[in-house]
Amino acid sequence: MEQPTIAQADAISQMFTQFELAYHNQFHKGFGTTEQVIMAQQLWLDALRDIPAERIMAGTRRAIKESKYLPTLYTIRKFCDQPPEELGLPDVYNAYLEACRAASPKAEQQWSHPAVYWAGKVSDWFFLAGNSEAKALPVFKRNYDIICERVINGERLDIPVPKAISETINQPLTNAERKERMQTLRQELDI
Repeated sequence: MEQPTIAQADAISQMFTQFELAYHNQFHKGFGTTEQVIMAQQLWLDALRDIPAERIMAGTRRAIKESKYLPTLYTIRKFCDQPPEELGLPDVYNAYLEACRAASPKAEQQWSHPAVYWAGKVSDWFFLAGNSEAKALPVFKRNYDIICERVINGERLDIPVPKAISETINQPLTNAERKERMQTLRQELDI
């Protein structure tokens, strides 16, 4: 496993400073001594090392805005998750409707987010079109949730670029060429 970065260590240090200011009494009750603060910072740094420093700071700000109690390590991880709507991800039901209503070719449609396209593709366009919502939505939801998690973790999704028209334009065969090819096929198939 990767070692925490200096930026992450700074973010944890800033987090604890901000928590001390925002939750003064609760903070001092939870972390009574300097040694406890240092040990807690080390624990939190180790537990949050998979989260970039910017998201740790954003989670700290969200926690202070949204929680009246000093966050636990578990809840701070939740606050560090980037809300899907900030990434332009629609909710699962609207994404499902968008995927079901998209015309073909799917890659050429205007998608609210590439995750909708990929969830539809993985769920199978034919399956989505040919089954009831009660059957298709749970399959789409599972795939969409997995893809959204990847996006939240920083993966960039792109919709494939449709193929361009071929540079060579095939000319239709003349009647004589068609008859000749038909005769060759008959001979090969012994008809």
